Amino acid sequence: GQAGDLPPMALVDMPGYGYAQAPKENVDAWTKLVFDYLRGRATLQRVYVLIDSRHGIKKNDEDVLDLLDKAAVSYQIVLTKTDKIKDPAVPRLIAETLEKIRKRPAAYPEVLSTSSEKGRGLDELRAEIMKTIGR
Repeated sequence: GQAGDLPPMALVDMPGYGYAQAPKENVDAWTKLVFDYLRGRATLQRVYVLIDSRHGIKKNDEDVLDLLDKAAVSYQIVLTKTDKIKDPAVPRLIAETLEKIRKRPAAYPEVLSTSSEKGRGLDELRAEIMKTIGR
């Protein structure tokens, strides 16, 4: 449709990759599909990459961040399940995550932390999404 026909916001839940035990050719096909979806999508404001706080950024997360950097798609890290780690560890994990993404060209320089079980950080995530779309 026309640019004016677009809704003010659309959330797209991309396939998870954290526990994928798929054959390499399936992973390669998924990677191409995601890259093709993201690349050149002018209306895409930001991708929110959900990282399990119990594990931090893993190799497969880094591969996705590399893909987003290559596609020049702005992304923001959201640490999930922070209720599963001790409270004093959360600020340290945020700092470590910020350090890991500091030199990444498409990374948004703020890390959010959430716990759906405790309801922590969800208002901040909603506010960040609304700010991103200019609302």
